[in-house]
Amino acid sequence: MTEQVVVAAGPGAGPGTGAVLGYLDGRPIPRDRLDRRLDGLRRSSRAAALPVPESSEGRQLVRWVAQVILTEELCATLDAPAVDPGPLDPVAAVEYGSITAAAYEGSPAVRAAFAQVTGGVTVPEEEVRRYWEAWARPAPDRWRLRHRLDGGPWQPLGPVTLEELPRAVRAGVERGETRAGDPIGEHEWTVEEIIPGALPSFEDDAPAIRAALLAAARRRTFAHWLDRSRAERLTLVEGLEHPGDPRQPDNHHKH
Repeated sequence: MTEQVVVAAGPGAGPGTGAVLGYLDGRPIPRDRLDRRLDGLRRSSRAAALPVPESSEGRQLVRWVAQVILTEELCATLDAPAVDPGPLDPVAAVEYGSITAAAYEGSPAVRAAFAQVTGGVTVPEEEVRRYWEAWARPAPDRWRLRHRLDGGPWQPLGPVTLEELPRAVRAGVERGETRAGDPIGEHEWTVEEIIPGALPSFEDDAPAIRAALLAAARRRTFAHWLDRSRAERLTLVEGLEHPGDPRQPDNHHKH
């Protein structure tokens, strides 16, 4: 987590109870935005899964929602054209962390900011080639069978490599047989197709590799932009620190 300034919530205010959610470029963000978001969560179908409001976990939820809103506000200042680059896949959600992932999924402004900030990101072709050379492997022959066990119904099996078949079936296929027994039972099969293997082809593989590397590069660029912008432009208030800040009293995650 990037270091951020935290200021007191205000005279007489308890943790996170002031009128300000945080400051963006010195401009106060009203606390009522956070209160409305929390009220909506408490009234939603997910309410039963939320922590008790006054518990340590409940205060962490308040901090988490506050950071989501501040991320949305930060991205909205770009006034980027409305563009929807699509939902996050599971890998992207893990890479971003829950706060950024929630802001991205819930706010068009965050998705538009992503598109604008990362629109010029490219991947050098030599990086695509280097990745391919490191991971390219010949594709083995694969087999498609019709298989049944102990006289039961026939089921499709495959396409699989011979190494993925039960040992008795593999040995039988290699010998051109159609029946074999093992401790599991009596196997019967018919070979329906043999799909020849192939040597790797950079021309065939490059588009998918290029797309995956570009997506990863765009995620890194956006995450770095967010970290830098949060550190430079956001001021947090006492009680609404980042939930992962080790200095706040409800952070129980220790190493």
